[in-house]
Amino acid sequence: MRALITGVGGFAGSHLAQYLLTQPDTEVFGCVLHRDLPHAWLPPAVHLLEADLREPEAVQRLLAGVQPDLVFHLAAQAFVPQSLQDPWATLENNIRSQVNLLEAAIRQAQPPRLLVVGSNEEYGQARPDELPLREDSPLRPNSPYAVSKVTQDLLGLQYFLSYGLHIVRVRPFNHIGPGQDERFVAPSFAKQIAEIEAGLRPPVVRVGNLEAQRDFSDVRDVVRAYSLILQHGTPGEVYNVCSGRPRAARELLDIMLRASPAAITVEHDPALMRRVDTPISYGDPTRLRAATGWQPAIPFEQTVRDVLEDWRKRVKRKA
Repeated sequence: MRALITGVGGFAGSHLAQYLLTQPDTEVFGCVLHRDLPHAWLPPAVHLLEADLREPEAVQRLLAGVQPDLVFHLAAQAFVPQSLQDPWATLENNIRSQVNLLEAAIRQAQPPRLLVVGSNEEYGQARPDELPLREDSPLRPNSPYAVSKVTQDLLGLQYFLSYGLHIVRVRPFNHIGPGQDERFVAPSFAKQIAEIEAGLRPPVVRVGNLEAQRDFSDVRDVVRAYSLILQHGTPGEVYNVCSGRPRAARELLDIMLRASPAAITVEHDPALMRRVDTPISYGDPTRLRAATGWQPAIPFEQTVRDVLEDWRKRVKRKA
């Protein structure tokens, strides 16, 4: 079995590669934009390939060369504030890359199974009576990133309907874990605390909106769900990947503060507040669980502590 992961050098992509390599008879290929960049989280067993997915010919060569049985399309610009600063760059990158991938897939003699990764951001701001969010809930994207993900999601459906490609779509909610970029909420807290413990910054953690509630899952559980749903999901269908429970950002921070020996104060930073923010969002994982039997395996507190420990190691390496 040959599996191709686009965006393998990213947060979820690297964890997915690690998971797939534990599966029997699975050979893992990974696509990155620049092969010479460091990809510390990638196991050496991954066959690393370089391609700009925005270029149709490059994508054609990629699929023709690998001849994958499975394609996990994770490559995307995924930072919401960046999409607000430069909307077209996010829209072009995320939409064009997927169109090229789907066009290349229909030209294969044996088209692969494809996983199209959307986002809970597609749902946008939901009314309290609409929670938890189900796959048939209204889509109200409130950022260019969310619009790009709605488009990717529906392109997946369109290519299933038009060409009969074996495409399964997922809408993952917030996932955290070791290796995540510091621009996101959990690693932002963890990095600051680790630097405080190392004496590299004053004992103050700067935060944005701590009351926003999100549906957090461990990235290692999320990538396991991706693999299961591509094996057992119904082609053309869409599945939420989530825990089904909302948690405030404050809970993340409190767990980390309890795990730290340092005396730390917390200050709100207006620069960290989003222009458009959703007060509460959480999903219903019933469809995913019915199709695959998936359940989260890693307790939330362990995940948060793992994020903090990851950043302690990173800070120590740089010191």
